[in-house]
Amino acid sequence: MGRILCIDYGRKRCGIAVTDPLGIAANGLPTVPTHQLMDFLKDYCSRENVDLIVMGKPTQLNGQPSESMRYITPFLGRLHKEMPEMKVVMHDERFTSTIAHREMIAAGLPKHRRRDKGLADKTAAVLILTGYLESRS
Repeated sequence: MGRILCIDYGRKRCGIAVTDPLGIAANGLPTVPTHQLMDFLKDYCSRENVDLIVMGKPTQLNGQPSESMRYITPFLGRLHKEMPEMKVVMHDERFTSTIAHREMIAAGLPKHRRRDKGLADKTAAVLILTGYLESRS
């Protein structure tokens, strides 16, 4: 069994999370500048056994795709072209950024750490992946 990798895709940077080798728990990895994401994925997947990539699906409250999908869709096409063997699924990411900020406050992080957008993106990726894992059981 391989790892499951999750991407919280953003225009500037992407939060990344990955499961342990048994696919049980989600852990954050360092954020990656969006323009370096494909190279990161190829490198990581060449070193680690990754079975699946979960991509956060930005959705509006009414269930319709949000504006951000116009940036994600071309990346998904490129991912399929450059890594055709990799299975990719989308998982709802509604409210993950808000929940990530609340969790940072609850954890007692000082204000200057909560302003770190990379930390928020990594936390959001962990939340998306955790939600995906919970939805499978």
